[in-house]
Amino acid sequence: MNGILLRLSAPLMSFGEHAAFGYRDTLPFPSRSALIGLFAAAEGRPREDALTPDPATGQHPYAGLEFTVRIDRPGHRHTDFHTAGGGRPYKQGLRTSSGGYRSRQASTFVSHRVYLADAVFTLAVHGPDVLLEHLTRRLERPAFAPYLGRRACVPDEPLVLGGPHPDPVGELLRTVPLSLASPPHPEQATVPVDFVWERRPEHVPAASSHREVADVPADFTPTRRLHHTRRVWCTTELLPARLYAAPPALDALAAYLQDTTP
Repeated sequence: MNGILLRLSAPLMSFGEHAAFGYRDTLPFPSRSALIGLFAAAEGRPREDALTPDPATGQHPYAGLEFTVRIDRPGHRHTDFHTAGGGRPYKQGLRTSSGGYRSRQASTFVSHRVYLADAVFTLAVHGPDVLLEHLTRRLERPAFAPYLGRRACVPDEPLVLGGPHPDPVGELLRTVPLSLASPPHPEQATVPVDFVWERRPEHVPAASSHREVADVPADFTPTRRLHHTRRVWCTTELLPARLYAAPPALDALAAYLQDTTP
């Protein structure tokens, strides 16, 4: 399939899998739920209508998309000790599940929220050309502001690296600038880079192990959120060291965009 390329970079981002109540975790790579939520927000879809099925197919509009993630920079896990509701008068604080209010003694809700700090991911989004072209336009002029997992996590520019490309994975392997945590040694010809695949790549044996992640959204409605599981394959690929883009990477990215824009 053809694909578009996205670059997810921000001081902080978070992609929860089992995030609930007092502990909000993050996957070490962008979740399918966060990416589909990004597209739905760009299109201006409210949460309760984000996955409304297409009458013709019975599937939601993003069901046919497939993602390949290149982990340029995995970032560092950062845990935020977070409080909410404290110090507010009674009946102006946090609600309980029964519809009432938390007592004054328990008015503060404490949680630990995990983020990826200083991470960079480059993605190939595979799908039908018509949908990809539509998503590209909406991401460049989004209805709702884009964010990477949580509203405070605003992405750097550029978010969209162009497409559709006939070989988006080839672009990731051979062409798109690479934002590594440290520069390669001058004598290095290649650098190892981790990838996450939704479809098992041909060079990975059929009997190879995979990972199950619970991040396939079935409903974004806040009161009935539901996710299913999917399989992903994690590999390490040797990429040309010449792809390394010294910080800030904006010049290298601008040159890449100029070279690939018709």
